[in-house]
Amino acid sequence: MAVVGVIGGGQLARMMIPAAVALGIEIRVLAEAEGSSARLAATQVGDYRDPATVLAFAAECDAITFDHEHVPQEVLRALEAEGVAVRPGPDALLYAQDKLLMRERLGALGVAMPDWARIETAEQLGAFLADHGGRAVVKTARGGYDGKGVRVVDDAHGADDWLAAGAVLVEELVVFQRELAQLVARRPSGEMRAWPLVETVQRDGVCAEVIAPAPRAGTATLRAAEELARTVAEGLGVTGVLAVELFEAADGRLLVNELAMRPHNSGHFSIDGSTTSQFAQHLRAVLDWPLGDTAPVAPVSVMINVFGGLPEASIRTALAHQPAVAVHAYGKDPRPGRKAGHVTAVGAELDDTAYRARAAAACFDD
Repeated sequence: MAVVGVIGGGQLARMMIPAAVALGIEIRVLAEAEGSSARLAATQVGDYRDPATVLAFAAECDAITFDHEHVPQEVLRALEAEGVAVRPGPDALLYAQDKLLMRERLGALGVAMPDWARIETAEQLGAFLADHGGRAVVKTARGGYDGKGVRVVDDAHGADDWLAAGAVLVEELVVFQRELAQLVARRPSGEMRAWPLVETVQRDGVCAEVIAPAPRAGTATLRAAEELARTVAEGLGVTGVLAVELFEAADGRLLVNELAMRPHNSGHFSIDGSTTSQFAQHLRAVLDWPLGDTAPVAPVSVMINVFGGLPEASIRTALAHQPAVAVHAYGKDPRPGRKAGHVTAVGAELDDTAYRARAAAACFDD
């Protein structure tokens, strides 16, 4: 039986468990703490930043993959030095860990992006603002996600606190029609599969809804998004699922916003809406198994995140009111603003499908 080790015990690792069971794969999880979301498969609790801990965890695994991109490079290199199949590998993960390096590499690949610069001083930020209409987006080079480590500034001193710790990324404030995401999966032997382009709806910097496929996306846009994601996956040497978050600019251009080298929130719809989910596909890819069909099982899927908590009584209410909607709970303690689960509806028509998904999600409103 193939054994896949997952570093990180969050909801992404949790959602790999049923996919692994269906494929006859043994999944093991190195969790950061007791009681993690993926506790059903947590075979070890320890510090993913400690090489000895991670090496011991990986000793009997056929491949190591990740619930997040935060494992230090020195740990990843130590795994590779011991002959462990690390997927995606450190050379690829480097670009998911450092946004400045990511921008440099995407530029070398000729990928369209917002105008950007590396800044180390308030004076440099002021000069960028002067050249870009007086407002810009500043991001920490490392560690930001779900709206963290990102801010809009209109003053040269708007990032002084971050600059005190080192260089940061500044980008033009893009005027966009909407945000999109393109997911692909790539195995080491080179085979790739792509899911349909999706539209993501953000609220307060966090993904709230995903519509698959993206409405009103013409053939040229669909082709361009898939080709862009394939270029990035190949150019960065990604193994597993890659999510490319995109801006659709006012003039129709697709600009890369962020990358994630793992299953991603924008692909959760695929559990119920695709022939092969992103979690099953990720496991196939990291083991270099043949990839599955990514065709939709219905014309439309709508996924809505649930924040705070999913109490049992609310789950029962949602199931009673919307029996055709799938509810996914992450097994987390409730906390305001925390992603606690999601609901997905599939159907033949967007308005009805979205209505059913939103009605189910509303059962969890405080």
